[in-house]
Amino acid sequence: MEHTYRLITHCPDQVGIVARVSQFVAEHGGWLTEANYHADAESNWFFMRNEIKADSLTMGADAVREAFRPIAEEYGMNWELVDSAKRRRVVILASHASHCIADLLHRWHSDELYCDIPCVISNHENLRSMVEWHGIPFEYVPVDPANKAPAHARVQQLTAKYQADCVVLARYMQIIPAEFCRAYAGRMINIHHSFLPSFIGANPYQKAFDRGVKLIGATSHYVTEQLDEGPIIEQDVIRVSHRHSKEDLVRLGKDVEKAVLARALRNHLEDRVLVHGNKTVVFD
Repeated sequence: MEHTYRLITHCPDQVGIVARVSQFVAEHGGWLTEANYHADAESNWFFMRNEIKADSLTMGADAVREAFRPIAEEYGMNWELVDSAKRRRVVILASHASHCIADLLHRWHSDELYCDIPCVISNHENLRSMVEWHGIPFEYVPVDPANKAPAHARVQQLTAKYQADCVVLARYMQIIPAEFCRAYAGRMINIHHSFLPSFIGANPYQKAFDRGVKLIGATSHYVTEQLDEGPIIEQDVIRVSHRHSKEDLVRLGKDVEKAVLARALRNHLEDRVLVHGNKTVVFD
């Protein structure tokens, strides 16, 4: 992967933003390999992602940040400069279902996902052998349905211990406590086996089957305190018909789920997702 710096900004829209940032990059010898812009007319908000060859700049990342700060202040920008060479630490939470985590581990193992996976946390033991085969620590944290608080606290302790930059819920079938959601706002990614906002909550395939839908889908979103209502990163669908049983819907849906989750995580790792309110701009 080419070593780049990603300059991510969003701010109130006004004349001259692109020109000023482009001028800054050029002044320091920067070679743009990718540039993305979006102006949201309804909110009058501007989003921008520039990827710059690291070795083209005349200074390092810290110096670039310091030099860019006056421009950011002038335009009221929310911004960050990300070094693409730095691997983010992704802690995965899973329950019993294996399809999503198996897909993520395969993509990580084959270098499709540029990150580190310092551990997998699960409330079931059945995934241990698969996770440990990949050389990743497996942390078993059972959840007592009558008293979930100790398990939730342990999961939070482990994510802190393993210094997680991002948390992925790969079909982790537990509701995340509010304080955990807040601690990882914009950094906790869930896969929901439904095309949200349809069929929120548990058993969406049963609900979809009962409703006789012709399309089923999956949604990956950032986790918030409101169940299954966080900013959506990625979605996809597959067509079904009256001939399909509930088991068929589950089988077909699994393929969509793992693809949607992988795309969402990749976009997050590549800093392509900008959150604004409860919506996202995704520069794919």
